[in-house]
Amino acid sequence: MRRHIVIGFAASVLSTPVLADDSHTPYAGLDSRDIATLSESDIADLEAGRGWGFALAAELNGHPGPAHVLELAEDLGLSSKQRARVEDIFGAMQAEAIAAGAVFIASERALDTAFSNGGLDAAELEVLVNAAGQARSNLRFVHLSRHLETLEVLSAAQVAQYNDLRGYTNDPCAKIPEGHNAEMWRRHNGCDS
Repeated sequence: MRRHIVIGFAASVLSTPVLADDSHTPYAGLDSRDIATLSESDIADLEAGRGWGFALAAELNGHPGPAHVLELAEDLGLSSKQRARVEDIFGAMQAEAIAAGAVFIASERALDTAFSNGGLDAAELEVLVNAAGQARSNLRFVHLSRHLETLEVLSAAQVAQYNDLRGYTNDPCAKIPEGHNAEMWRRHNGCDS
């Protein structure tokens, strides 16, 4: 009798359909994207020359970015000469970032299309991945290099004031600087870990 119960139970467990666990489908819905690796907002940011988080290594280590310096120009007491120089840096960065962003988008599109079309071999994949990686690297360089240039324009006191205004001098999780996406800021600064 006991053997029949165990066999019956095992049969019922094995025949019960397993429900899909959402944790195994984190990409559900992303298959409708134009480019699998980029959201619509990612593409819009790249096309507009926005930073996309590429300059965090500079920004969070005392190298102010030109866009934020211009936003804080009055608080930082920028001279007209400093403001003009930072505007030039920002303008050049913006133009180069838009161009480099277009190359990065195109390289991601090419990689996505190659997989979509099928028949991709390892040699072609390597070329596509390297092109996308180089495009991303070039774009990141555009943003990071402008932080170096901006640092040269500011005094040490202005850099310290910038870091304070941006919330970098104390607990970065206590105050999210104006203009930042709160969720992204918290993630990048490890606030929720």
